[in-house]
Amino acid sequence: MDYKLIIHGGFFSESHANQQVKHAKQETLAEIVQKSHEYLKTHTALETSVYAVSLLEDCELFNAGLGSQIQSDGKIRLSASLMDGKTEKFSGVINIEDVKNAIQVSEKLMSEEDRVLSGSGALEYARQNGFEYFNPETPQRRNEYEEKLNASIGLGTVGCVALDKVGNIAAATSTGGKGFEIPGRVSDSATVAGNFANAFAGISCTGVGEDIVSAGLSVKIVTRVTDGMSLEEASKKSFEELKSYDGFAGIIGISSTGEMYHCDSHPYMVWASYDKELSVFA
Repeated sequence: MDYKLIIHGGFFSESHANQQVKHAKQETLAEIVQKSHEYLKTHTALETSVYAVSLLEDCELFNAGLGSQIQSDGKIRLSASLMDGKTEKFSGVINIEDVKNAIQVSEKLMSEEDRVLSGSGALEYARQNGFEYFNPETPQRRNEYEEKLNASIGLGTVGCVALDKVGNIAAATSTGGKGFEIPGRVSDSATVAGNFANAFAGISCTGVGEDIVSAGLSVKIVTRVTDGMSLEEASKKSFEELKSYDGFAGIIGISSTGEMYHCDSHPYMVWASYDKELSVFA
C-alpha cells in the first residue's frame, strides 16, 4: 500500500486576503505536507494526522492553535478531534482554553473511556496530563477583534487525512472558531460531521460549522464510500445536497483504495497533498 497524505488550511478568505498571505500559505502548506509525508513513512496514519495538524496549529497563518479567532467575549477557545479508521474510535475537545495544541489533547483522550470533553473539564484534563498554559492570541487576531471584522474572516479550520503503508486511515481536524461567536458555540470540528474515518475512507471538513453539521457531511460521505461509491462520487452527491441551503463547506479525503479527493462549495479552500509528488492549491 502506498502511503498518502492530504491537508487543508481552511478557506483563503478567513483573513486579510492579499497575494503575500496567499503565497505564504502555499509555501507553508507545501512544507508541512512534505514533512508529514516523510513522517508517515515510519508512523501510523493516526500519529501522522496528529503530527500534521500540530504543525498547522503552530502556524499563525491558520485559524487553529496559534492565531485562532477571538470570540465575542474576547477569549479564544479551541476545538479539535481525531478519528482512527482502524478502531473507529473518535476523541476530541470542545471550547478548550489556554493550550497550544488542542489536537494533542484529543490524542491523549483516545485512550480514555470518556473521549470527548468540553470547556473547563477539557482544560482540567489537559493540565492533569502535562499540557501547560499557552496563550494562542496573535496581534493580528486582536486587531481584527477590536475592529469587529466579521463576514470576511472566520471560515478557517485545519485538517489532515492520512493513509499509512498498512492501509489504515485517520482524520484529524482543529479550529479556532469563526470569530465573534457566542461563547459556548460548538463547531463541527469536534463532531463526526466535521471529522470522520473508518476502514473505507476519512474526511476532514472546513467552512461554516452549522452548515457542515446540518449536512452531517463527513460521516455522510464516508458512509456512502462504505456502501460502494467512489470518494469522488460520494463527495459530489453530498455537496449537491448542500445547495438547498447554500451550504459553505470544503473537504479533503482519502479512501482505502488510495483515491484522494478535495472539493469546496465556495472558493477557495487551501490544501496540499503528497502522493509520490507534491500538489498545493490556494
